Amino acid sequence: MSPLPGWRAAFRIARRDAARAKGRSALVVAMIALPVLGVTAADLTYRSALPTKAEELTAELGSADARFMSTSVGPVKLQQMPDGINWSTPEGAPDPTPEEQAKPVDVPAAFPEGSRYLTERSLPASVTTRHGIADTEVSELRVSDAMLRGRIELTDGTYPRKPDEIAATSDFVKAAGLSIGDSVTVRGPELTYTLTGTVELPADLRADALYALPGSVIAPWQKSADRDKTILPPQPSDPKWLVKGPAGAGVTWQDILSANERGVVVKSRQVALNPPPDSEVPMSSMSSGYSTEAETTAAVLTVAAMAVLEIVLLAGPAFAVGARRSRRQLGLVGSCGGSRGQVRAVVLAGGAVLGAVGAVAGVGAGFGLTALFRPMIEDFTGNRFGELTVRPWEILGIAALGLVTGVLAALAPAIVAGRQSVLESLTGRRGTRRSSRVLPVIGVIALTAGVGVAVYGGVAGDTVFVAGGSVLAELGVLACIPVIVGFLGRLGRGLPLTPRMALRDAARNRGRTAPAVAAVMAAVAGSVAIATYTSSSAAQHAYDFEPNLTPGTVALAASGIGADAELPRSRAAIEQTYPVSGKPADFGRVWAGSDCSVYYEEENGCGTLELIRPTGKGHSCPLKGKGAKELALRLSADEHKRMMRSPACMDENYTMVAFGTGEHKIVIGGADVLDTYVKLDDPAAAKALADGTPVLLNSAYAKNGEVTLKATHLYNDRDKKNRAQHPGKARTTTDRLKVYVAPDRFAATPGIRMVMPQKTAERLGLHVEDYGSFYTLGRDATDAEAQAAYAAIDQAGNRAYLMSSNERFRTQDDTILLILALFAGVVTLGAAAITTGLSKADAEADLTTLSAVGAPPGVRRSLSGFQCLVVALTGVLLGTVAGLVPAVALRLTDLRAALEKMREDPMQSAYTPIVMPWETVGLLALVVPVLAGLLAAALTSSRLTLARRAG
Repeated sequence: MSPLPGWRAAFRIARRDAARAKGRSALVVAMIALPVLGVTAADLTYRSALPTKAEELTAELGSADARFMSTSVGPVKLQQMPDGINWSTPEGAPDPTPEEQAKPVDVPAAFPEGSRYLTERSLPASVTTRHGIADTEVSELRVSDAMLRGRIELTDGTYPRKPDEIAATSDFVKAAGLSIGDSVTVRGPELTYTLTGTVELPADLRADALYALPGSVIAPWQKSADRDKTILPPQPSDPKWLVKGPAGAGVTWQDILSANERGVVVKSRQVALNPPPDSEVPMSSMSSGYSTEAETTAAVLTVAAMAVLEIVLLAGPAFAVGARRSRRQLGLVGSCGGSRGQVRAVVLAGGAVLGAVGAVAGVGAGFGLTALFRPMIEDFTGNRFGELTVRPWEILGIAALGLVTGVLAALAPAIVAGRQSVLESLTGRRGTRRSSRVLPVIGVIALTAGVGVAVYGGVAGDTVFVAGGSVLAELGVLACIPVIVGFLGRLGRGLPLTPRMALRDAARNRGRTAPAVAAVMAAVAGSVAIATYTSSSAAQHAYDFEPNLTPGTVALAASGIGADAELPRSRAAIEQTYPVSGKPADFGRVWAGSDCSVYYEEENGCGTLELIRPTGKGHSCPLKGKGAKELALRLSADEHKRMMRSPACMDENYTMVAFGTGEHKIVIGGADVLDTYVKLDDPAAAKALADGTPVLLNSAYAKNGEVTLKATHLYNDRDKKNRAQHPGKARTTTDRLKVYVAPDRFAATPGIRMVMPQKTAERLGLHVEDYGSFYTLGRDATDAEAQAAYAAIDQAGNRAYLMSSNERFRTQDDTILLILALFAGVVTLGAAAITTGLSKADAEADLTTLSAVGAPPGVRRSLSGFQCLVVALTGVLLGTVAGLVPAVALRLTDLRAALEKMREDPMQSAYTPIVMPWETVGLLALVVPVLAGLLAAALTSSRLTLARRAG
């Protein structure tokens, strides 16, 4: 006899009911399967993309057993850790002498007997491309050897076999516009090679490199440099040896210890995977041991809890509608002697059946989609999966999660069905039930407490409180949703027929509408929380970022002494090949005495030029020097930010020297420099330059509208021309110059502190020289345009170089925000569509009545659209508010950490902004609900077949 006879019957009834109501069952299965699919795909992608220790070793060693390399200390005894990364000389051993360090290390002598090896060296080089010239790295490595399989793989063509052949990574070939068979020339020695194949590094698909045979680049380059002193010699890295040990033996820990005696460091696959005990590692007493990252348990549990909650909220209404549509069948169970528990069992069994189907379907689809989109995922992450890593227990846990959530989603409908009387079930009456007045009160209390706990966690720096408070606050909002949905019905009084009906239908059927709104809210809250945190972090990084140029500009500068004569040709080259707009703003450099960029070898062999900064308030940075730490303890983050942005402290932060200026950061230029590079559109400043008055960008150097310029006119004996004009001892001059002081925000201008007219510099006895030009960019240059520009500069004499902006860090943040918005949008569309489908199925009798009284066919279509719009818009707005709680709390945690660092070092930024991702919120709040409504209206049939009313 079966121990669960009632459950057998319940499962049989549930299975038949699911098969009979295919549409509703498919919706429930989809709602359970979609999150299971997402979690399965995420688990497979994460486990596969995260390299194992063995895969990391393959990416570094290929199929070799070990990598041997010498160190900078010479052939002296060493100690190392089994990982092959950390090493040192023995504790207490004397430091190696310069003579010992200069001695070569015989690395091959340390190989185990019977080993085979490959040598590897790399060097930076400038090479020709189809578009022009590009800088890259050339490695001398026999990539055709089987020892490199797993580290470097051929994707097209053949490996280089001859000294005049070369291979390139796919990324380089694409950027350079090259094809197999093209010639590549290493500039300088002018060594030409034929491109025979393209390769990829599975661990780094974005690698930019060339590969040639050992001895085919460095040696001939060095010979060319020895013959022709105008050719710069190569700058190769220290050699490395990839070693394949004796068959079946590999490279053991004893082999490593022997190599350490000769001054050789070894990274062995065998030892790294199976390290020896600490008792056999001489360096273990000097090491703090291996560190392991703490598991982010709170975050994982929070995400899992919210995922389960979302599935329950989405699938729950479907079970409620299913139980309502099956109420006659459930009433028959009761009339035949079935207990309330057996009625509940039928509904719960339905949840178990559909949960199991959804779990299996979700796991299967997760595997399929991961395999299908694997190449796309690999390209996005930048590395190939070693294999599709499957953790069986994790997959089973995910499937079990789907099953459990199916049962949980059916729990509330089962309780409601069990409470209904048999008479109500058989007659089809719904009865009336007042909304709970206690639940909203509990919700408000939970919301208030959750916000308080989350904020406390943020201020205290405790992420567990942040996570717990965020979940509690969201649960509080969930408890308030039925009241909010009920309030929506009152908003439709002055609206046309279909939106009024949609609002009243949502309010009347809160058991169906509220969970769907909550599901949308949960999805949007997570996305808004991550998007807010991401955009806030991006704003912080943008604030801390120190640009090398004013954004949207590019600079052409002379590359050597006397190169100013070639600048006109270089300017023409840039203007013809680079996407610049407008006229160039030419600038020059200024110096006193003999030029230090020429006469730098002797001590005190050249002149100096210095802007003297006054002392006192407004001139000295209070965050540096005596009393800075005491001051930092009293400052808030906003006060510290204002102080850091003051001209006095700005000059301490932005110390970049460029444009040939030296530490004084004075450039020679006119109003066009202010307009093109400084972005100072001020007629008064332009007039000042025209009148010979310098424009000072940092007001901390000015006192009473004047600056102090100190010049040491010292001329080197080798400076024959200037020395003849200035015989005798060096003289020092101190001049007070009236200046035009720019607004404080221009103190952050990269590389320039003051713009001086040429006639003023000459009046002061200073030397000037044309040094380059600033250009405004019309758009970012492509790889092809950059390579063409470098080639054009080379053809113009190669006496100049191009400085481009390094501000390219926001693209990835924008991509993350877009992905989050798309994810939340898809979930919102799905939840709204499912709710619309359920409401249509649940309100079939009402729609039939509408048609019977003569409602136009379009009413049915527009009603579905507005029902979908109500759910989507309400959920998105509530989700946006709920998502701000964890985002703000986490930023408060970051603020606490930033303030601690600032009070240790007052020059550290404590700026921790909270920035709303308005593009993401706008997409979710406006575009997605409207799109959901339009899709629902478009996909709803306006025709209705009239049916005989039941009863």
